[in-house]
Amino acid sequence: MSTSTRTLVLLSGLAAVSTLSTTIILPSFPAMAGDLQAAPQEMALTLSSFFLVFAAGQLAVGPLSDRYGRKPLILGGLLLFILGSLLGAVATDLGTMVAARVIQATGVCAASVLARAVARDLYDGALLAKALAFIMVAMAAAPGFSPLAGSLIDSQLGWRSSFVLVAAVGALLALSYALVLGETHAPEARSTAKPGSVLTGYLQLLGDRRFALPAMAVSLVIGGLYAFFASAPAIMIGGMGYNSVQLGLFFAATVLVVFSAGILAPRLAQRWGAVSVALAGSLLALTGGVAQVLLYDGQALTTFSLAICLFLAGMGLINPLGTAITLQPFGDRAGLASALLGFLQMAIAALGTWLISAVTLPPALTLGALLSASALCALGAFFAYPLSRAAQPA
Repeated sequence: MSTSTRTLVLLSGLAAVSTLSTTIILPSFPAMAGDLQAAPQEMALTLSSFFLVFAAGQLAVGPLSDRYGRKPLILGGLLLFILGSLLGAVATDLGTMVAARVIQATGVCAASVLARAVARDLYDGALLAKALAFIMVAMAAAPGFSPLAGSLIDSQLGWRSSFVLVAAVGALLALSYALVLGETHAPEARSTAKPGSVLTGYLQLLGDRRFALPAMAVSLVIGGLYAFFASAPAIMIGGMGYNSVQLGLFFAATVLVVFSAGILAPRLAQRWGAVSVALAGSLLALTGGVAQVLLYDGQALTTFSLAICLFLAGMGLINPLGTAITLQPFGDRAGLASALLGFLQMAIAALGTWLISAVTLPPALTLGALLSASALCALGAFFAYPLSRAAQPA
C-alpha cells in the first residue's frame, strides 16, 4: 500500500488541529482578557485547563478506539470540539471560556492521538515512517504559523473569529474523514480488554523498553519545542526589543527548519536506519542546546537563531522516526500505545513550559539548559534502544 497525499494531509490536519486551536489565540490574550473582564494572568487558565484535559483524555481515547474502532471516537470528538469552539466564540466571562476550552480539549484529543493510530493501521515500516513524518511536521508547523495568523485575524476581525475559524476547520476535518478514510481498525483486530486491564496495558508499555526509551526521547524533544515557544516572547520581545508581529514571523520561519528535517528524516532512515538517524538528530539538538547556554548573555538574533535552528533540525529528525520506532512493535495495541505516547508528550510539554516561568534564571539560559537536558536524555535513550530491542522479542 502506498501513502496517498490526500490521506497524509487528512491525518496531518487531525494531528495539528489541537495545537492550532491553542496557539492561534495567544496573540489575542490582552483583548480577550478585556472582553471577559479577567486579569491578564488569569488567561493562563485557558491553557492549563486545556492541556490537563487533553493529556488525561488521551489515556481513555486510545483503549476505547482499540475496542470500538477509530471512526466513532474521531467523529464524535470533532463534533464536541466544534461545539466547544462555538461556545468560546460567544463566551462573555472567563468561566464560560474555560468551560469552552475544556470541551474543546475533550473532543480534539481523540483526533490528535488517533491520527497516529490510524497511520499505524494503514502503514508499516518505511511507509509508516513517511506518514508519521508528515504528521509530525504538521504538528510542529501549527504553533509556528498560527500565532501570526491569530494576530492578523485579531486585528482585522476580532478574537472571536479565531474560534469560528477553528470550528470550521473541525467541521471540514470531520467531513473529510468520513468521506476519505472511515473506519481503519478492522473488527477482528479489535481489543476486548476491560477497563481494569487498560491500566495493566499502560504499565506493561511503560515497562517495555522498546516503548519507553523512544517514547521518552520523542516526548523530551517535544517538551523542548514548547519550552522554546513559551520563552521566545520574553527573549525576543523583552530582551531584544522585537514586536509581536516580528515574533510571529520568526516562529513561521523556524517551521521551515522543522519541515525540511521532517521530510528528510525517512529518506535518511532508509539509508542508515531509523535509530542511527535519530541518534544523529539527538547530537544535533544537543549542539543547539549547548550553543544556547554558551551564547545566552547579551544574545543577538543571529546567535539565538543559530542555536534554535540546530535544536529544531535535530528535533525534526527525532520526532517522526522516534514515533515510528515507538509504535512499530505494538501494532496490536496501536491506540493504547499512541495514547500513552501522546500523554507523555503533553505532560512533558506542560512541565517544560512551567519551568520556563518558574525558574528564576534568565529565560534564555533556562531555555538553553532545558534544550540541552532534553537532547542529552534523548541521545541516551536512542543509544540504549538497540540493547532493549535485542533483550525483548517483538
